[in-house]
Amino acid sequence: MTHPSQTANHDYVHWFRNSAPYINAFRGRTFVVAFGGEVVAEKQFASLVHDIALLNSLGVRLVLVHGARPQIEERLRERGAKMKYVNGLRVTDEQALACVKEATGTVRVEIEALLSMGLANSPMAGAEIRVASGNFVTAQPLGIRNGVDYLHTGEVRRIAESAVRKQLDDGAIVLLSPLGYSPTGEIFNLSAEDVATAAAVELGASKLIYLVDGPGLTDKDGNLVREISLDEAAEWFDGHGDIPEGIAKCLFSAQFAGSEGVRRAHLIDRHQDGSLLLELFTRDGVGTLVTAESYEDTRPATIDDVGGILELIAPLEEEGVLVRRSREWLEMEIDHFIVVERDGMTVASATLYPFPEERVGELACLAVHPDYRNLGRGDALLEYVERKARKLGVERLFVLTTRTAHWFQERGFRTATLKELPVKRQEMYNYQRRSKVFIKEL
Repeated sequence: MTHPSQTANHDYVHWFRNSAPYINAFRGRTFVVAFGGEVVAEKQFASLVHDIALLNSLGVRLVLVHGARPQIEERLRERGAKMKYVNGLRVTDEQALACVKEATGTVRVEIEALLSMGLANSPMAGAEIRVASGNFVTAQPLGIRNGVDYLHTGEVRRIAESAVRKQLDDGAIVLLSPLGYSPTGEIFNLSAEDVATAAAVELGASKLIYLVDGPGLTDKDGNLVREISLDEAAEWFDGHGDIPEGIAKCLFSAQFAGSEGVRRAHLIDRHQDGSLLLELFTRDGVGTLVTAESYEDTRPATIDDVGGILELIAPLEEEGVLVRRSREWLEMEIDHFIVVERDGMTVASATLYPFPEERVGELACLAVHPDYRNLGRGDALLEYVERKARKLGVERLFVLTTRTAHWFQERGFRTATLKELPVKRQEMYNYQRRSKVFIKEL
């Protein structure tokens, strides 16, 4: 009988080993993390700070952008005033601006204090984190729109990119507030989401992360949407008019950031303890990923693609990398093919054969045109196949290869045995080719 402590130890080791690829991939990358003042006001904010400190210790370059809405509203109530909104935009008068400055300053100091902790026997022990904040955001007034003067409400004009990069290069965490400054010395009240989006775009961040009030984007049945493309995000607004305001704004900002070069944005639940780490270091994550990876030229093959596929795989068949396949066979199996098309030419292809009972799928006939190798086409095609496999309920993807073992191993496939394959596939194994078997957990 296995002792509970042994099971716990095994789970821990398994999780830690599976985190290694993410740790290596994230080291030296820039992440922008945005959260509202509600997060700062909650007790579990200290846990979020610990997670941020962990990311910093793993070599992630971090830019934090905080909001201060509840803190601002509290100060307005104390003065018997409230923020005025017109057409969904804030109108910041002199009294409101005073509250904004006071609340934002307080929140910034609280965050810096928590990030400065280094008590023994705590997650912050030995962290020695340095926080850099300042006038990194240049803003301009919204001005007068439709006859409404928005006074001290502004919009981001630019981020002091070189100054922020210097701080990141020196190992500091950069903290940005929802305040911007003009060259004339004026102060403007900004949206934290807009500041975060502008910072991610100008810094070329690898990830833009929003902590939102909810699990992320959900469908009409309340199920979490784990991944969505930029095109799908645009269509989502048309077909889902009931998106919560806060999530809708973050989704819109993520869509804009993606169109400007930020490849991945995440919407994760601010209420879930450890959601930041779970999203970044687990396979499926816990929130919604908005990805700018383009699949517009990757699609299921049709009978019209047979000629292009034949031309693509013929050289590999001559070399013995792929098994020879006839036109007749291709025509019969075309429904299993996926192709990447560029300017009317098939530049890559692969097949996916699911084995539903075993929840396993076979990736086969992966080929990339020589002119498009080492340009990420193979990786994009593999990712497309994995996405499709998951939608079909496939939990493990296997491949048989004689020449490209290292390529698959570098992408998460492990060495496996013939006995690990579905029985039907074992019976079809070609012992003359002596192909090696590799499996990847999806």
